[in-house]
Amino acid sequence: MEYYRLRDGLQLPKVGFGTYKLNGTNGVRAIESAINQGYRLIDTAYNYENEGTVGAAIRGAGVPRSELLVTSKLPGRYYHRAAAIDALKESLYRAGLDYFDLYLLHWPNPRKDLYVEAWQALIDAQQFGLVRSIGVCNFLPDYLDRLDRETGVLPVVNQIELHPHFNQADQRAYDEAHGILTEDWSPLGRASDVLQNPAIKAVAAAHNKGVGQVILRWAVQLGTLPIPKSQHASRQRENLDIFDFNLSDDEMATINALSTPDGRLKNQDPSKYEEF
Repeated sequence: MEYYRLRDGLQLPKVGFGTYKLNGTNGVRAIESAINQGYRLIDTAYNYENEGTVGAAIRGAGVPRSELLVTSKLPGRYYHRAAAIDALKESLYRAGLDYFDLYLLHWPNPRKDLYVEAWQALIDAQQFGLVRSIGVCNFLPDYLDRLDRETGVLPVVNQIELHPHFNQADQRAYDEAHGILTEDWSPLGRASDVLQNPAIKAVAAAHNKGVGQVILRWAVQLGTLPIPKSQHASRQRENLDIFDFNLSDDEMATINALSTPDGRLKNQDPSKYEEF
């Protein structure tokens, strides 16, 4: 495994494991399997309603807590400052953890206009020792500029929708220029037709790799951190096995050429979409 070092010094592996819709006993088994396959960054959220599942998997896998990096996210309904701290503590109780390694604002929800207050709560939570590092999800440059302007603290991570149909070149450039690591949700396009794309299939065949492996390698070579999800041990192993080959500049350009301005999977534009 290779690692990124965040601006605050925390190191994150270059591939994480997503847990959206991994719930209950089957979810525990899938997450335990992922940990045993070698994943060390586990990504959950309050709104996934599976922080307890993640905690059970961590305890069941037998890997020391100190070797794992656990991410969760604050939902928009708790963006008032006091409510945010209580919700964060509730998430820790659910997971049976003393702290999160990374804690994120899930969406900016600009119409409610509470994200600066919520961000200040995360700054407080970090000072209290409830979280090691703090970041955001789905934040556009204007929102990040405002966090910096009003609090003096920029996130170390911005987790955004990113896949071959939507490569977020401008947002990635902004994040990189400001020392923010870009993480990718739905890096494989939620099993959309991107996995059947003939251009990516050709690249995969040239490297004797799977299409998913090529997409994840592309994401890492962009300098981002993809967070794929799979319930199957064989696919979990495949998604980690991306560090023994490199895509050429031409191959990277071929995949980047698939991106379109309207490539979002479900039209979740952060300037309009809100989640509570």
